[in-house]
Amino acid sequence: MELCSSTKTPNFLQFKPSLLSPPSPSLSLSNPSLQPTTNRLFASHKLSTSSRQFSLLQPQSPRISTNFAASASSTAYDIELDQLPADIEVTETPEPNSRVRLNVKVPPAVCEDCYKRIINEFMKQAKVPGFRPGKKVPESILISHVGKQAVQKATIESILKRTLPHATSLVSGRALKDSIRIVTKFSDMEATYSSLNSLRYDVIVDVAPEVRWVPDDGYKNLKVVVEIDSEIDAHKAFEQELRRRHKSLGSLRIVIDRGLQIGDVAVLDISATTIDEDESNVQKIPSAETKGLNFDTEDGDKVIPGFLDSIIGIQRGETKSFPLVFPESWKQENLCGVHAQFTVECKELFYRDLPELDDSMADKLLPGCTSLEQVKEAMLQQFLEVEQTAKEQATDNAILDQLRKIVEVDIPQSLFEEQGRQLYGAKLLQVQANMKLNEQQLASLSSPRAVNEYLENQRENITNIIKQNLAVGDIFRRENLQFPTEELVKEVENSVAEFKRHKQDYDEERVKEQVQEILEGAKVLEWLREHAEIEYTTQ
Repeated sequence: MELCSSTKTPNFLQFKPSLLSPPSPSLSLSNPSLQPTTNRLFASHKLSTSSRQFSLLQPQSPRISTNFAASASSTAYDIELDQLPADIEVTETPEPNSRVRLNVKVPPAVCEDCYKRIINEFMKQAKVPGFRPGKKVPESILISHVGKQAVQKATIESILKRTLPHATSLVSGRALKDSIRIVTKFSDMEATYSSLNSLRYDVIVDVAPEVRWVPDDGYKNLKVVVEIDSEIDAHKAFEQELRRRHKSLGSLRIVIDRGLQIGDVAVLDISATTIDEDESNVQKIPSAETKGLNFDTEDGDKVIPGFLDSIIGIQRGETKSFPLVFPESWKQENLCGVHAQFTVECKELFYRDLPELDDSMADKLLPGCTSLEQVKEAMLQQFLEVEQTAKEQATDNAILDQLRKIVEVDIPQSLFEEQGRQLYGAKLLQVQANMKLNEQQLASLSSPRAVNEYLENQRENITNIIKQNLAVGDIFRRENLQFPTEELVKEVENSVAEFKRHKQDYDEERVKEQVQEILEGAKVLEWLREHAEIEYTTQ
C-alpha cells in the first residue's frame, strides 16, 4: 500500500574521415565511449579528500564533472606542419555557441605541388602493363591507367591533409579536441579545383567557451541559502535508531482487552475509494489497497495525514471507515487533493514487550560497548558525522547551483555531446550492473537513437553541469589556487588500483586528467565556502 510519500583511394592517401562532415548536420553519437568497457567512464570511483569524498561523475546531482579543462586547453592536432611552397589564406569568422568558421584558400602553387606528389606516389605503386615496376611511366599513360577522377580525388585529399594543420594553427590553444570538421562538400571542392586549379574549403571548429560572470566577479560575493533536510538531524536520527535497536530486542504479544495504542503493531487490511457527490462516479484507489499490512504505529508520520489518528482504538476484528484528503504535495500526482473514503479492518493486534534499557543491554545494542552511556555517545557521534557530511554536501550543491545562475556561457555542441555521452555511459554502466543486460539489450541502449533521446531529454541537466564546471575552472585560474602534487599522485594511484581491482580497462593519462579536475574542484569549493555568505534553513 502506497500510503507513504516519499568512400576509396590508395591506402597512403587515406584522409582522416572524421574531419569530413557527415551527410546530416548532426554529429553521430554512435561512439565507443558508450561501451561498458571503455576507459572514459569513471562512474563508480571516488577520490578521498580531507573533508569528504568527491565522485568523479554524478549525473543526478553533479559536483565536479570531467573532461573540460583538458579539452579546452588542448590543440586539435599535434601534427608537425608540412612545408608549403606558398602561403594559404585563412579567414576566421565567429559563429554562435563558441564556434568559429575558417575559410581556407589554397593557391595554385600548393595544389600543383600536391598534384606532383600524387603522381610520384602513383608512379611508384601503379602496375602499368608494358612497364616494369619502378620504371617511369609517362604521365598521360599513368593517368589513363589510374583514372583522371581518381587522381583528382587523391590530389584534393592530399591538399586537405597538408593544409588543414596550417589552417587550424590559427585556433591553436583554443580548439576543442575532436571538434574540427570540414563542412564544404567534396563535390564543390572538386568543381573549384577542376576549374581554377586552386581549392577553397570551410572548416568549423569549436573553441574553448568564455565564462562571463554576471555581475563581474560575482562569485566573490556569493550569497547562498542552504536547505537542510530535517531528517538528517543527528539527534533525531540517533533517537530513532536507538529506539529501533531497542525494539528489535523485544517480542510481540497479542493484545486481548483493549484497542490500538501508540507503540502497538497492527495487521491491517486496507481499501479506499474516491468520494464524489455523484455516487456512480466513485472509483477504487488501487495503490491504497493492501492486505495483511504490518503497521507500526510509531511510523505514523510516514503515512497519509490523519490515518493513524483515525484508527487509534480499533480492536482486533473491528472495521473502521473514515474520510481523508491526500495532501497537495503527495508524490502520486493523480491523488493530490483527492478526497477518499478509507476502510480498515484490524486482523491482528500486538503490543511490544521490551526489556529494560540499561547497561546490561549495551553490547546487544552496539557490540563492544559496556554501558548504555557508551552506546549513546558512540551512536550519536556516528550520526553527527553523517549530519556534517550531509550539511557540507548540501552546501557544495547549493554553491554550485548558485554559480550556474550567475555565469553566461555559449556552450559548444561538441562539449555538450561529450558531457552527455559520459553521463549516458555512466548510466548504462549502472543499468548493466543492476540488470545484467545481454548484448542485444546493450546494443539497443547504445544506439544513436537512444543516445540522442537521452541528450534531448537531459539537455537542461547537461547544460547546467557544463556551466558549473566551466565556472569552477575559471575560479581556479582566476584565484591562482593550487593543491599538493603528492596528493594528485596518491589519488591517481588509488584510482588505478580500483580499476585493477575491478579488472577494468583504463587510460592512466585520462585518469590523471580526471583526478586533477576533481582536486581543482574541491579546492574551489573550499575557497568559496570560506568567502561566501551562507545561510542555513531547515525544510
